[in-house]
Amino acid sequence: MKEKVTLNRKEQKRAMVLNKVEAGQLKAREAAEVLGLSLRQVRRLLAAYREKGVAGLAHGNRGRISSRRLPDEVRGRIVELARTTYADYNDQHLTEKLAEKHGIHVSRSTVRTLRREAGLASPRRRRPPRHRQRRARYPQEGMLLQVDGSNHDWLEGRGPRLTLIAAIDDATNEVPAALFREQEDAAGYFLLLENISRTHGLPLALYADRHTIFQSPKKQTLAQELAGEQPRSQFGRLLDELEVDLISAHSPQAKGRVERLFGTLQDRLVKALREAGASSLQEANQVLETFLPNFNARFARPPAQPASAYRPWPSDQRREDFFCFKYQRTVANDNTVSLAGHKLQIPPGRRRFSYARTRVELRHALNGYLTIHYQGERLASFAPAEPGPPRVAKFTPAPSPKPASPPSPPQPTPNPTKKGKKPWTPSPDHPWRRTPITTKPKDKPR
Repeated sequence: MKEKVTLNRKEQKRAMVLNKVEAGQLKAREAAEVLGLSLRQVRRLLAAYREKGVAGLAHGNRGRISSRRLPDEVRGRIVELARTTYADYNDQHLTEKLAEKHGIHVSRSTVRTLRREAGLASPRRRRPPRHRQRRARYPQEGMLLQVDGSNHDWLEGRGPRLTLIAAIDDATNEVPAALFREQEDAAGYFLLLENISRTHGLPLALYADRHTIFQSPKKQTLAQELAGEQPRSQFGRLLDELEVDLISAHSPQAKGRVERLFGTLQDRLVKALREAGASSLQEANQVLETFLPNFNARFARPPAQPASAYRPWPSDQRREDFFCFKYQRTVANDNTVSLAGHKLQIPPGRRRFSYARTRVELRHALNGYLTIHYQGERLASFAPAEPGPPRVAKFTPAPSPKPASPPSPPQPTPNPTKKGKKPWTPSPDHPWRRTPITTKPKDKPR
């Protein structure tokens, strides 16, 4: 039984032209022009056609295994890892892990082909793209940072549900800082911006959503209206003091760069936390600290202009004076101020004995301590009941130590010689029991 040969369109065209040459309807030179081949190649095809028939027109490597084909053991190992350990890794991420962890260096297309042949689809379902206008990147790093928080099951049930607060540079895709928090709060963004100011400097602008952390929900008061001011949140006040512009996004797509960042981190960072066995907030932040440098090396890109727009921190200013929650209070007649339902006592100062009816500033630092300031002078400091970053308008002072009680007076020690001795009782004829002698009263003067 002869082997069945299937010809493609190009080979079918060659067979038809060679049939005409064999029938004398065309010459070899004319056939070469029709097929776009040289005369010498047409004569080779004619010789193979006369010897083997149409099978001679099929490519010689058809049906053979390529010499560059991966060994079956390696192919099986890749499919096994794709089914088990890296079942939720995408094709590119799986390619990187095969080279990093297992020493299997293959291309992404090879991994994709092997997974599709094994019936393994991509773990991430992608929605069809929608037509949008792409915004041009800022030319220099530090000109614009997009910030946001992502509440996700980062620990996959091994610990509490956390929120990742991160920033991404619009020009370079670099993540200058990120941290895990129990929830998305103002203190987390304070810590984020403080870290960026230490490692890179102050950016020119931040791009964020319209969360109340960035924009105060309070209405404008009469005093603010007269002064031409708008109600500001604690973080908005910080940006004003640092001269950092805040740009508000009206939709998630407007800050798509940070949204796509969280999509990538929810895929890769979750697996890094899983490999490290992180199960708490502290362990997650430790893994994140080692994860970010490798992540930036993989995904960061050079800016259009090499110069940096980050502003260095002024050497004559302290970060503690800016990165804190600030409240304005009027001192009561008893030299106390109120915060979160607690009365805080101000001791007598060096400049004046009483601060009643004066305006003071309360600063709630990121370490939890609360201080009271008046015209640049610190009047009092209060330790928190629980250490850690503060919450807006929330403070509980640590209980003051109880005053030491005065020592009790020494108790008289009993005399061992008198122990058990009965009290003495006089006898009935004792002089003490006789009738008392009364004296005659003196005569009154006449």
